[in-house]
Amino acid sequence: MGGAWIPRPFFEMEMGETVMRKIDAVILTYRPGKELGELLKRLASQSLSIHKIRIMNTRYGVFPEEIIAGYSNAEVVHLEKAEFDHGGTRHEAAKMSDADYVLFLTQDALPADRYLVEKLAEAFSDPRVKAAYARQLPREDCGELERYTRSFNYPEESRVKTKADLETLGIKTFFCSDVCAMYELETYRREGGFVRRTIFNEDMIYAGGLIKKGYAVAYAAEAKVYHSHNYSGREQFHRNFDLAVSQADHPEIFQGIASEGEGIRMVKETARHCMRIGKPWLVFSLAVTSGCKYLGYKLGKNYKKLPRWMVTACTADRTYWEKGKGETV
Repeated sequence: MGGAWIPRPFFEMEMGETVMRKIDAVILTYRPGKELGELLKRLASQSLSIHKIRIMNTRYGVFPEEIIAGYSNAEVVHLEKAEFDHGGTRHEAAKMSDADYVLFLTQDALPADRYLVEKLAEAFSDPRVKAAYARQLPREDCGELERYTRSFNYPEESRVKTKADLETLGIKTFFCSDVCAMYELETYRREGGFVRRTIFNEDMIYAGGLIKKGYAVAYAAEAKVYHSHNYSGREQFHRNFDLAVSQADHPEIFQGIASEGEGIRMVKETARHCMRIGKPWLVFSLAVTSGCKYLGYKLGKNYKKLPRWMVTACTADRTYWEKGKGETV
């Protein structure tokens, strides 16, 4: 009992031999505070060791260097706001890594225990799996509707998703979240990695490409992070607009894949949940937020038909459009 917690290395079998593998972590930050310090503390206590932690920080004032003091494996890469891109920034971080796997996290995703990295790494024991994402648990301040949405999108059962699931799961087959997801880098490099310029959804675009090429994506339910938001209807509108823009821009991934049915099922299940727990008044809030999501999604799917002023009014990321949509990085 007692003593320092010493993470162990990650070993895999390769051609009959045991080989030690390296895992890097990449954290995207903007105006980081105490939460980043807690994330680094929890990563340091993982059962599997992290080789290097690379913090991709979008500049906003002075970066609090004291947060990373004491973490010799952590480094910060600063970029200007105009340089940030959901896919491009993560791709640049992946290019800097010489590890076998890279774990992407957002600054507000807190590991629930010491086994997050280990449970994600275990998913790759299936040779088909080239990406694995964690279960997102609600925070203490999470509202009832969002709490149920978390359980709907991140159930207790793990699952490996392949092309064979498209008929039953539809677009959810491609679901993967870079809030907390691990990727096997050899395949990542071979397949070209994340799209370099995207408003949103780089994780699903890449995962969809993997699925279509015969690989698998794993949902590792035992790998858990605390992550949730209490978005307003307006915020949901903007997010779903950008989500739909990313789908409209990548027909090679999303065209012909059933998408709206899963959203309708979630609304129905959430409404039933509200009735079961004796809070029928929440159905009104559900109707409002669901309507905002649906309107945002519909407008985003058809954004090419909209005037520019309307697009910039609907998006959550005006910088993306100001940089000149369609340019490559």
